Amino acid sequence: MPHMRRLATLVLAVVLGGVLAGLARPAPAAAHDVTTTAQAEVTGTGTNVKVVLDLEYDLLMKSAWLYAEAYEAKERAEQLRQLTINRDAVTTYVTRRFAVAYEDKPCAPTQVGAADVRLRDKVAFAVLTYAYACQGDGGGAHAISSALFPDAESFVHSTKTIVRYDVDGEKGSAVLAAQNPTLKVGEHPAPNQIGEFFLLGAEHLLFGLDHVLFLLALLIGARRLRDVVITASAFTAAHSITFLLAAMGVVDVPGQIVEPIIAGSIIVVALANLLGRGEDRLGRWRLPIVFAFGLVHGLGFAGALDIDQSGSWALLLSLLSFNLGIEAAQLAIIAVLFPLLVLLRRTPAARWGVVALSVPIVAVSLYWFVDRIPLPL
Repeated sequence: MPHMRRLATLVLAVVLGGVLAGLARPAPAAAHDVTTTAQAEVTGTGTNVKVVLDLEYDLLMKSAWLYAEAYEAKERAEQLRQLTINRDAVTTYVTRRFAVAYEDKPCAPTQVGAADVRLRDKVAFAVLTYAYACQGDGGGAHAISSALFPDAESFVHSTKTIVRYDVDGEKGSAVLAAQNPTLKVGEHPAPNQIGEFFLLGAEHLLFGLDHVLFLLALLIGARRLRDVVITASAFTAAHSITFLLAAMGVVDVPGQIVEPIIAGSIIVVALANLLGRGEDRLGRWRLPIVFAFGLVHGLGFAGALDIDQSGSWALLLSLLSFNLGIEAAQLAIIAVLFPLLVLLRRTPAARWGVVALSVPIVAVSLYWFVDRIPLPL
């Protein structure tokens, strides 16, 4: 049995080491290091369709094969200037990779107005608007395709495009990826939609390292399986409430407020573990504290989808699927880590283990907290 405990300690150290290695360059709540998610809002009727794209700025400029001065621009004014002077190159790249068809005939794209830049979780996204002129006799169906930022370009991998559409009276959402790059409006089967958003939710939790660290801090402080079940249930209920409300547009809290609080929630729980000395320092306050912080994390989950359209049954189905993916990833993390933590507590190194796990969490979260506080202009 002692060798099993030593093995558990080693495995847990390796797991934490892998997580902290990924944190060597701390990222904001919804940022991903090796992949990206494009956003597309498609509206229109018949032969006239408008598409608004949100594409990660530096990745877009690299993919359009522009010079370093374009993709390394950090100030918004310079980014806007680069988008203006490189308008043709950017348009060529985007319109080759994102297409709209009507009655099986490709629609002709034209960029409308000037490009814009906006921050999403401290990452600059280029906002591009295109008008697609379609040909047809009416009564046909639209198809939307995306091959933006493919693996072959080698800058990122597993790119997904979240499409929100309101075309010819049909409303809905879909996730386009390499294995299913085309959406036929009105023919998108519900089972595929459920699976797409389920996987997107699971990936968001696993790549959202601040959410993972919060969950790990909670597990370190839980002493019994009953504590884990109650804590996980409170966190799930709380973040599900705010996730659905925020994603449906009922609640709107700026990311500049949400992100520092998420980092602060990790600090609070991890410090409680350090001060506990074998006891649950949060005590009877654990449940309300976890619930309160869960409400904030739900806002962070909603920010990943960045949905601002009115509610519909199709949208609600997408949101529920995304949330179920989050829960599945959360349960998988608990199933792997909690048994290892139980074995660790039965070793003489139990107190050292809590410190060794909690101190790095506090340090990284404190860095995030300071980094995410918006600086005054």
